[in-house]
Amino acid sequence: MKHSHAPQVPALILKSLRKFHGRRGCKIGLLGGSFNPPHAGHAVISLLALRRLGLDAVWWLVTPQNPLKSAAIYAPLATRLAAARELAQRTHPHIFVTDLEQGLATRYTIDTVKKLQKIFPRQKFVWLMGGDNLRQMRHWQNWPEIFARVPVAVFARPSRRPNILNGLAAQRFARARHCREDRAAILATARTPKWVYFHTRLMPISSTALRQTRQSRREIT
Repeated sequence: MKHSHAPQVPALILKSLRKFHGRRGCKIGLLGGSFNPPHAGHAVISLLALRRLGLDAVWWLVTPQNPLKSAAIYAPLATRLAAARELAQRTHPHIFVTDLEQGLATRYTIDTVKKLQKIFPRQKFVWLMGGDNLRQMRHWQNWPEIFARVPVAVFARPSRRPNILNGLAAQRFARARHCREDRAAILATARTPKWVYFHTRLMPISSTALRQTRQSRREIT
């Protein structure tokens, strides 16, 4: 499989595509985040997405810098990539970890999605996220265009916050919501905008909580 922009694409991504080169239009889930640090919640979302969306692969897009967070809280990108790859290898062979956003020089999710669609026009991408991110999505750059470009799969996370389905993004695209979770396998090829919300019980864990726990332990010792 040849790509005119191949030099910009990490080797693991090309490996992912070669693995499924015999299929037309691989269905690929995109899970973006700082992975600072990676945790079981990332693994659970990926496994659910592979199974319930019928995906061929999930790519973890480890961002160099989340525009909504301070750079001071981040471990080095190389450290986060190594930890994410270790977790991915223990989780599923079709999960691929990449610093794609650094390679493509993108800062915002919408720019990453647009470049991926330009480089890989035959592939079917689905944006994956936890429910907490759906509620915060109104702060993302050009967030409505993400819904317009790719299907979105949202996975419930334990939270004490108000119902995330009452948030701006969920309300704006309420008519585009695909309510049949048991038929979510059609999402990757659905006409956008289209999204699904999985009422799954994920682990009540976050990268922020893990960082705070580790910092507390260091202060105690």
